[in-house]
Amino acid sequence: MSTTIKRFYSIADLRSHAKKRLPKAIFDFFDGGAEDELTLHRNVQAFQDKRLIPKILNDVSSINHSGMMLGGLSSLPCAIAPTGAVAFGWPKGDIAIAKAAAAFNIPYCLSTTATASIEQIAREAPGRHWFQAYVLKDQVFFDQLLQRAHDADYEALMITVDLPVGGKRERDSRNDFKIPFHFSLRNLVDFSSRPLWALPMLFRGIPKLENLIGLETVNSSIQNLGSSVGKNYDPSFDWERLARIRDRWSRKLIIKGVLNPEDAQRLVQLGCDAIVVSNHGGRQLDGAIATLDALPEVVQAVNQAVPVYIDGGVRRGSDIVKALASGANGVLIGRATLYGAIAAGDQGAHHALAILQDELKRTMQLCGVSQLEDIDQTMLARPHSSS
Repeated sequence: MSTTIKRFYSIADLRSHAKKRLPKAIFDFFDGGAEDELTLHRNVQAFQDKRLIPKILNDVSSINHSGMMLGGLSSLPCAIAPTGAVAFGWPKGDIAIAKAAAAFNIPYCLSTTATASIEQIAREAPGRHWFQAYVLKDQVFFDQLLQRAHDADYEALMITVDLPVGGKRERDSRNDFKIPFHFSLRNLVDFSSRPLWALPMLFRGIPKLENLIGLETVNSSIQNLGSSVGKNYDPSFDWERLARIRDRWSRKLIIKGVLNPEDAQRLVQLGCDAIVVSNHGGRQLDGAIATLDALPEVVQAVNQAVPVYIDGGVRRGSDIVKALASGANGVLIGRATLYGAIAAGDQGAHHALAILQDELKRTMQLCGVSQLEDIDQTMLARPHSSS
């Protein structure tokens, strides 16, 4: 690992470096949220508002931070959340994150809009793989995606259910990140200001949304990612069609994008295998409840029938502890490893997970717990004493 990488001490450091090396429009695409970004910021703030109550005089000389994720042992109570178009920030960025996940023995979830194909991830980054599927209007193409994931031996299918229409992402509009993509004066100045990013992109060509090649209603160029959101996804998707997917998919089924406890109960009845409490990282409905705020009621509604995971706002190892203490069975890591990959490729993605692992272990020791099973709600301060 390079000396420069070692000097990134936090996920915030990786984010800062990614911001320096990328054109503004590209960084904002990854970093931004919908409208006023209230939900984006509240996801992070909800973790910051939680206060831990440590236990003392416990033997924490040996820490076991491994746990079960969807029936398989994971070295951390984490999986990689689906993140699209990573190669626009770093060449083969999706593969970098998948390799890091494999190195840390945690599941990796491939996005429908990834710049690496289902088969490429399986071939180049062997490990535990989940496939995240957006429900497309083209049902034949959608079914083909599921079959490809099955044939490539992906252990789980994740259906994202919070995107009937694309969120209003105003940073993209202000940066002229428009679809169909066009070069404006703002774009040209922006891109030329980052030659170390622009020249490799020029020589390699614009990455493609590999899993969407052949979908007639979208040009698979990453330039058209924004237009694909809300235009190719099916706003008529409902409970009946989800039930049909459950019947057809013989392996584990995860539903991502749940905030309402009544929906969570219904998903259990439908036969899903896990639920992800998620608001799409604040990129869809601005003003939606933060995931950590929504988590306890969803956990109560599910009543241990299936694992409940959470994503959105996890930037520290202590955030993982707070999520587990609030009732989550594990967390999905999205922007943290994304920042690592777009800051420094393979090394950056690996370093992001190393940071979180070190912070998780350190937080457990400082809180007086030696294994994940010891983390519970007694470690959280009540809201009135949070200051």
